Amino acid sequence: GIVGGGPAIRAVLKRVDAAARSNATVLLRGETGTGKELFARAIHDASPRAKGPFVKVNCAALSESVLESELFGHEKGAFTGAINQRIGRFELAHGGTLFLDEIGEISPAFQAKLLRVLQEGEFERVGGAKTLKVDVRIVCATNRNLEEAVAKNQFRADLYYRINVVTLLLPPLRQRVEDIPALARLFLERFSNEN
Repeated sequence: GIVGGGPAIRAVLKRVDAAARSNATVLLRGETGTGKELFARAIHDASPRAKGPFVKVNCAALSESVLESELFGHEKGAFTGAINQRIGRFELAHGGTLFLDEIGEISPAFQAKLLRVLQEGEFERVGGAKTLKVDVRIVCATNRNLEEAVAKNQFRADLYYRINVVTLLLPPLRQRVEDIPALARLFLERFSNEN
């Protein structure tokens, strides 16, 4: 779970509780290493969707075509190597939460496809004609300045406003020095148990 009891973390945890109670899309912002995935899971676990799946995707780790297949799934024969139908992460997250990490790294072309799903709650698998509907809560994370990306036309303004409904700014460790002893104990315990 989330470690720390200092004022910076307490303030964020209050916002986590408020975000969890709503079904709004959440944008987690913070530097690399601030625990964005832990906060995404905390929002899911405290939400009415807690019994549903928590599905995560690192948008920066996948090429555009692979990301499309990962999120939306694909039909058998949709492309070379698609020997079976594959269920995408949106379908897998139905009734739960889909965590899109590094959302700021997706291409403008893919941003349009993602926007449609967020607006309509529906999509087609790659190579498919059937429209699928999903009920998914979206939590996104980024370490990029999305406002700057919007101003430079690198990130769609309409998608930005769609994902930036509730924003949580996650403080870096240098702003949480009082939490360092608790984190050090946690890591020492974890590493000693592994060895």
